[in-house]
Amino acid sequence: MLAFLSRIFLVIVGLFVLPLGAHALWWSMRDDVAPSWRASDWSSAKLLPAASEAPQAIVAVYAARVGRWRGIFAHHTWIVVKEAGAGTYTRYDKVGWGSPVRTNGWAPDGRWFGNAPHPVIVIEGEAADRLIPQVRRAVASYPYQTFGAYNAWPGPNSNTFVAHVMRSVPELGAALPPTALGKDWQPWRDIVGLTPSRTGIQISLGGYAGIALG
Repeated sequence: MLAFLSRIFLVIVGLFVLPLGAHALWWSMRDDVAPSWRASDWSSAKLLPAASEAPQAIVAVYAARVGRWRGIFAHHTWIVVKEAGAGTYTRYDKVGWGSPVRTNGWAPDGRWFGNAPHPVIVIEGEAADRLIPQVRRAVASYPYQTFGAYNAWPGPNSNTFVAHVMRSVPELGAALPPTALGKDWQPWRDIVGLTPSRTGIQISLGGYAGIALG
């Protein structure tokens, strides 16, 4: 039994602890990590074309590392939409300060605490046009919109918000990265539910622990 537990411990160390430690070391050696919110670069990462140069409808979900030491293991995610022919993008974030669900608080493809985002999914054209009304309804129906309805860990937080939209619009057909902490958060009354893709079952113990099968 002891030998079995030792093997399990080594597997956990090899799969989780060592990679996280290596990433933490790399993060600590970076010279481009902004020391504060005010000193961070929030400008566009130039991932999206100018709205005036993109006549097609666009739906996108982006993820970027969060600020300071938390960026070692955590991402912030948000949603961007643009109807066909629209002259501007609309960006939705849930944040822990100000209005909890923020509209156009930053550039649609902006850096987050200086960290460039990467696309989780980008849908264009007719498919995006069909999904945008559903996305906007899902944003409006998010149940944790009020001031104070935010908890960095385990949730509800920015990633809980995006996961709600993706769960409400399964046609988005994507999964948030494992480091989008809070994406699997569910209130205690909803311990058992569907995964965001609606292709499996998810058990969540208030976000502190859980399992997904699908």
